Amino acid sequence: MSGIQKNKLNAFYFLMIFTSSGAGYHSESKAKEYKHVCKRACQRAVDRLRAGGLALEAVTAALMELEDSPFTNAGTGSNLNLSGEIECDASIMDGKSLNYGAVGALSGIKNPVLVARRLLSETQKGKLSAGRIPPCFLVGKGAEQWAISHGIPACPTEKMTTKFSLSGYKRNKRKMELAEQVETKRKRQLCGHENNSACLDTVGVVVVDREGNVAAAVSSGGLAMKHPGRVGQAAHYGCGCWAENARDVSLYSTAVSTSGSGEHLIRTMLARECSTAMQAENTHQALLEAMQNKFISSPFLAGEDCVLGGVIVLRCCTCGEAQRSEDIQALLVEFLWSHTTESMCVGYMSAQDSKARTHISRLPPGAVAGQSLAIEGGVCRLGTVSD
Repeated sequence: MSGIQKNKLNAFYFLMIFTSSGAGYHSESKAKEYKHVCKRACQRAVDRLRAGGLALEAVTAALMELEDSPFTNAGTGSNLNLSGEIECDASIMDGKSLNYGAVGALSGIKNPVLVARRLLSETQKGKLSAGRIPPCFLVGKGAEQWAISHGIPACPTEKMTTKFSLSGYKRNKRKMELAEQVETKRKRQLCGHENNSACLDTVGVVVVDREGNVAAAVSSGGLAMKHPGRVGQAAHYGCGCWAENARDVSLYSTAVSTSGSGEHLIRTMLARECSTAMQAENTHQALLEAMQNKFISSPFLAGEDCVLGGVIVLRCCTCGEAQRSEDIQALLVEFLWSHTTESMCVGYMSAQDSKARTHISRLPPGAVAGQSLAIEGGVCRLGTVSD
């Protein structure tokens, strides 16, 4: 792995914003914008951690920042569907309680993660009147109505649509009309060079706080020109994100967030698969094998010749020598990212850092997007004072 660090910190925060253009190319000017929004989101989460917030609060704050950026396909600036509307997917998972909240095909709400977070919180309150079980996953109009009834303000599509997303919609619509007139294999390939670089963008966040709790979240506007009502992996349980605190001293706490082609990620449940793989001793090898065997070569994707996706993974455990102390906890945190797309932008930051670090990961020269993968990461030791 690269980027190895060993520091004593009060808390650790790792954030990712993931971009993919299939076999396309991301210009340096656009890469700078992605890095900038990564840094802002990292700072937002770290501010929350420094103020005493826990992982669930930090992950929500960071994802809201990412959703508010016009350069991401989440919240404001999301891809438009076939009808020219914005429908967002988002989910969040708390590693401590293992509770999960999600929304799919949600319109009219600026920050979908807020609704997912509120759904998670409501499930923790117990049953509703007459013994009804509270929902953890809502879609469409029902999700929008629920959000508004719980104090989350509405936001019309026109206010969430940007010049970039609108021009992309018009361009894609022209391509579709042409493709319908002249059917060729080249125009139907998902991995074709003419695909828009924003088609697969999804933003995700994973966090570990000062108490060792992990949380994960993900948000996406979905595929460009998708059919209305389509729900991608960002909302599906075990597909978009996963967070699970260690239940035993012999296990690791893990947090995962995914991005890419939603249908591929749903059929492979990649988030949970990667979390399970992280219980192995060698994280780099475990993630490599998970991406290769559970994703690229998955029997559930046997008919696909171009499998697009990426993950960020965080794993942590209490160091052995620190377990004997009642006052000091030392966390060993490993963080990795892997992708089969041309590129992926990641950012990470600790509560002691003055600014976030960002990196554009790209496939090795000669590698084929959808068939090859890149993997990188690092490790750090964190010392925290227990309450």
